[in-house]
Amino acid sequence: MGSKISNIKRDRFINVASRRVQKILDGLDSLAKCANRSNYDFTDEEVTKMIKAIKEKTKALESAYTNNAPSSKNTFKF
Repeated sequence: MGSKISNIKRDRFINVASRRVQKILDGLDSLAKCANRSNYDFTDEEVTKMIKAIKEKTKALESAYTNNAPSSKNTFKF
């Protein structure tokens, strides 16, 4: 009985996590398009701030999986 529940939870994780990771990867691809200086104007400081925010959130994600720490919802603004 416990194994069946475990398999359901695992299947649900695979399904949900796969979609969410793909959504993040698509978002990063979309953000990378903003690097085209023919279409956008930005400073090195703005790029550094964006990348820092992404790295901090990635570290929090790693921590959530290794330490079961709760994740916090952040918003990004320049």
